[in-house]
Amino acid sequence: MRDLHAIDSRLLNELKSCRAKEYDFLPREAGLRMMESAPTENHSGVSAKCRDARVEELWGLTSFFGYRTQTFVQAVNLLDRFLTIMKVQPKHLPCIGVGCLHIAAKMVEEENDVSPTHELIRISQSKFTVSDLCRMEKIISEKLSVAPEAVTALTFLRLYYPTFTFLSAGREEIPSIGRLEAQLKACLCRLVFSKAKPSVLALSLIAQELEALQFTALSEIVQQFQRHLKISDGELLHWKELVAKCMTEYCSSECNKPDNKKLVWIVSRRTAQNLQANHFSVPGLPTIPEAIWDESESEDSCEDMSCGEDSPCGSPGSDGEGAFFLSYAVKHQLCYKP
Repeated sequence: MRDLHAIDSRLLNELKSCRAKEYDFLPREAGLRMMESAPTENHSGVSAKCRDARVEELWGLTSFFGYRTQTFVQAVNLLDRFLTIMKVQPKHLPCIGVGCLHIAAKMVEEENDVSPTHELIRISQSKFTVSDLCRMEKIISEKLSVAPEAVTALTFLRLYYPTFTFLSAGREEIPSIGRLEAQLKACLCRLVFSKAKPSVLALSLIAQELEALQFTALSEIVQQFQRHLKISDGELLHWKELVAKCMTEYCSSECNKPDNKKLVWIVSRRTAQNLQANHFSVPGLPTIPEAIWDESESEDSCEDMSCGEDSPCGSPGSDGEGAFFLSYAVKHQLCYKP
């Protein structure tokens, strides 16, 4: 195994630089402990369960609008940092969450790819207004250091990963970066991972995957990264076990089971008016000439006009059947191995 210094000393310098900056973007531990100890039915503060549910919704919105992983990770970082320095009522959390996502999208995405404010509110099924969201974004930006280059676990994951691909040199099929990023997003949906240093969490994700695949040679690279960044064995083992537990929960049949809430379709006002108008309109069908009617074709004609299961005009079923939710879809990314 070649020494890490000989491979790329510039990478090590960049890792050490990011390691020094990561503390500037960590949520306050006291605030995290308050959320963990807050009861679920708490009306004066945000509980861990309430925060986790909001982050999962942000993951769904990220997938819906096609935003990058960096946008989601940045939004969660803003959200956690804001919640740990401000006393927030649960009723304000939807506006704060969407505000963090919108700020992150404007920093990371191309200008043309950023969803308009009103569209973001509509798709998120929120009750606040555009002016409410703009005011909240201003508050978040004033309270936090909103920097495009915030150091997160994704920063370290993308710095670590090329070394593993280079040293594997096609000899071993390592997990894709997309799979590791999906696992990171799943971890960020649990408040406990907000306590982890980004450099440690990213290395724990890679180490856990390599251990599961029994890639002993590549595991030596993990140990070399540990030495250079001064990450103890106990710290890495602690977060590696939590990552493994999180992945097991997400890939379980209970977690992948869709919930029983009704699916709500959102349409614009103009579309709703057109649907209502078409419901009462009677299409003008041409009269079938009696002279060309053939009884031998009557059976086939009836089959063509039937509304069976495979027909485009078949009944979609009741609201409670076959409900599909975006959060259910994104969780399947974690169990898929390319």
